[in-house]
Amino acid sequence: MYQKVIHLILLHFCYNKIMKKTERVNLIMRYINNRAHFTIAEIQREFKISRATAIRDVNEIQAMGFPLTTELGRGGGYNVLQNQYLPAARFTTEELKAIFISFMASKNSQLPYLQNRRSITEKLIGIASQTQQDELIELNNILLFENTNPANPHLLELDDAAPAELNQLISLAVRDKHLRVTYELSLGWPQLLDVYLLHIFNSNAQWLVEVYDLDTDEFRYLPVEMLRDSAISEREMKWSEQEILNKKRLRAREANLAVKLDATGIQRFKRMHPPGIILSLTGMFQSSGNFNVQLDVTDDEALAYYADWLLFLGKGVEFMRIPKELRVILEERLGNLKFH
Repeated sequence: MYQKVIHLILLHFCYNKIMKKTERVNLIMRYINNRAHFTIAEIQREFKISRATAIRDVNEIQAMGFPLTTELGRGGGYNVLQNQYLPAARFTTEELKAIFISFMASKNSQLPYLQNRRSITEKLIGIASQTQQDELIELNNILLFENTNPANPHLLELDDAAPAELNQLISLAVRDKHLRVTYELSLGWPQLLDVYLLHIFNSNAQWLVEVYDLDTDEFRYLPVEMLRDSAISEREMKWSEQEILNKKRLRAREANLAVKLDATGIQRFKRMHPPGIILSLTGMFQSSGNFNVQLDVTDDEALAYYADWLLFLGKGVEFMRIPKELRVILEERLGNLKFH
């Protein structure tokens, strides 16, 4: 009996030791993955381990295929080579389902950086057990999302790929939002714009970039598919980011269209709305809200679009301010209703 207890204690000790080592190696991998260079002494200090243990762990990580090169000498250490593959991660069954379902929900959404959806799907399924694979495949058959074709759920539309310029814009914007972009509204008529980027977003199956035009003092929404040759601007900023945001807030308050919505209008607003409109929720449980828009009353196409959209929001729409040009179009829409 005594020997059995000792044996169990030793097993428990060894198990904990293995677990601690596995966790430590994973942490060291994450630590060095965020660095271009490191030394054994740094690993010792960071993880409070001996030099021999640090060397053993780094050798084990290198044996896994982690791209390290050794640099000898007084200022030596390890250099981390650029690697396009991330360290392995482990997911629970529920986490794997959540990731897989999220990826399914993004079908035909023009995701940035997505080059091969099938390859990613196969990798997600490949890390699952046979039982988990069966569940994931069944989930793919059962669940339908907004961008799924009900007649053929597995069909990927041609527009599943994002515009070519989108990745470049995102990569630049995370470094500097003051950009120089070429905007080509009509083929053969490019415009060079100096802009401050506010947001990149997807609206009604189209990627748009919200910018402040530093030359014309205007806020604009540009289709990403009409942009090219984006780069960080070398010009000096005329206004700071805070000054630009203050301009935007001030112009929203001075808007010529001010609308209140009920709960139905809020739900329909969430389903579809023109780019850049901010809905402020004013009632409890999202029972009421309002928004302001500055409309160009000389743009007949924009006025017609807004008239149709406002009617879509339902009978709970209340106008606090409305341009007379838009009011006329709404009255015409209602007057032209036909009943058989």
